[in-house]
Amino acid sequence: MEKWIQLGEKLRYLVNPATFPVAVKLLEREDEIPKRAKRPLRDLGVKMAPCQGSSMARRYGWTLAFTDEDQGCAIAAHTYGWERASSDGAIHFLTRMNYAANEEAAAEVLAGFRTLEMGNGPIVVYSPLERTKIEPDVILIYVNPAQLMRLIHGATCHTGRPIESNFSGRAASCTEGVIGAYLDNELKVVVPGNGDRVWAACQDHEMIMAVPGAKLPELVDGLEKTHKTGIRYPIPSYLKYQPEVALTLPLADIFRPEESDKFFKRRNS
Repeated sequence: MEKWIQLGEKLRYLVNPATFPVAVKLLEREDEIPKRAKRPLRDLGVKMAPCQGSSMARRYGWTLAFTDEDQGCAIAAHTYGWERASSDGAIHFLTRMNYAANEEAAAEVLAGFRTLEMGNGPIVVYSPLERTKIEPDVILIYVNPAQLMRLIHGATCHTGRPIESNFSGRAASCTEGVIGAYLDNELKVVVPGNGDRVWAACQDHEMIMAVPGAKLPELVDGLEKTHKTGIRYPIPSYLKYQPEVALTLPLADIFRPEESDKFFKRRNS
């Protein structure tokens, strides 16, 4: 796991996200679950949405594994394949919640969900990248818009191609993020959904980049190359200029009331 831990440390240095990047692995057998990984129902006594597992990994540094018995989110159950929603039930929910104005729009929403086909559904493991217990299929990086800009710089450095994403405001980190990046083997920019915010404590300023594991080394290399030329986070502000007060009023007059009053009258007129 040393390779992934080192990549996580480089992300920490180059972008400094507020929480751990999250390594995500899709497994087929329970005997593949890392030892000491927490199971929501067994170890925490509750069923949880997968986005809560991602949040615990990035905030607590825990490794968690979700099976069908651990998950408590109907949308994730449908998209991961644990329990497919009926068309009528999903359309009723989407229209009742006013996510869709009518049944036709709701059917479009339902058809737009990315879904996995892994038998009865995968085992989804979340682990903090800098302490990861798994070889990630996808990495979720929670960042602010300026940090996201830097990740995009790194991701596009080698190809020159912009990142293409779809935004629905629903089923975001789990479906548009993990499943979208996994199925397409492409990086995704994700706007966290309502579930990410209500259940998983995603904050107003946070965005997500979902990175296929195989593409993380290239992204980090692009970050390093642009970092060397001075394109960095925190963004360096340009400060080498003379402020307006000094340009307009002699320094000796700044604290003379009659002169400063004249200055502010001229400035505000």
